[in-house]
Amino acid sequence: MGEFIRFESDGPVRHIVLDAPERLNALDRPMLAELADAVRAVAADEAARALVVSGAGRAFCAGADVTSLFGDTTRPPTVLRDELKEVYASFLGIADLTVPTIAAVGGVAVGAGVNIAMACDIVIAGPRARFAITFADMGLHPGGGCSWFLTRRMGGHRALATILGAERIDAEEAFRSGLATRLAEDPVKDALALAHRYAERDPGLVRDMKRAVRMAESADLGTVLEFESWAQASSVNSPRFQEFVAEFVRRKQER
Repeated sequence: MGEFIRFESDGPVRHIVLDAPERLNALDRPMLAELADAVRAVAADEAARALVVSGAGRAFCAGADVTSLFGDTTRPPTVLRDELKEVYASFLGIADLTVPTIAAVGGVAVGAGVNIAMACDIVIAGPRARFAITFADMGLHPGGGCSWFLTRRMGGHRALATILGAERIDAEEAFRSGLATRLAEDPVKDALALAHRYAERDPGLVRDMKRAVRMAESADLGTVLEFESWAQASSVNSPRFQEFVAEFVRRKQER
C-alpha cells in the first residue's frame, strides 16, 4: 500500500498493518494519508468481508507526531480545526465500514493510536497491550472521537476519569472497563481467526447486525424493534436460514 502502511489480503479478510516499527508506528501526515487510502480500498472492495488492524513491532501505535500533525501551533483555532477534521477522517473511515472490524493491540497504543483501535468494532488486547489516553498531560483536549469512543465503551464517569487522569490502562483493566473486547496471548492470530469466522456470514446480514447494535446504543427500544423486525423478516428467506429450518424439521420428525 505504501511506505508506512502494509495492506494484506487472505481470502475475504483484509489486514491493515501500521508499519513504522522504528518509531513505534507514530502517526505523521504521510502515514495518515496511506492509512486513509487503505481504508478507502477496503470500503470499495466488494470481496472484503472483514478487516483486522494491527501494528508492526512492539507497539500498536504511539500516537501522533505532534509537529507533523499540528504544524504551526500559533495559527488561529478556526484554521487548525479544519485541518484536524481532515486528520480525523484519515482513520475514522474505519468506523463507517459495513464489514466487521477488529483491532489487534499487541503493545502500547497512545492517544490517536487508542482512537484507531476504538474505531474498530472489536478490540483484542495482548498481554503487553497498554492504552494511554495522555492528552491532558500534554495540555491538549482529546480529539479524533476519543471522548465519544471512550464514553461509548466505558460509560461517562469512567471516560471522564480516564481523560482527566491521563490514565495508562493495561490489558486486564482495559478488558474489565470495556475498552478491550477480549484478551488473547497472540492478538493478531486471534483477530485473524475471528475475522475469517465473521467473513463466512452473509454480508447483508452482518451489515444489518452492525446497524442494529449501533442504533441500540442511542435509540429507544421501539425504534430498535422496528428495525429488527424488518431485518429479521428480510433474513427469513436467506439460504442459510432455510437450510437451518429444513434440518430443524428433519430432527423434529425423528424424535
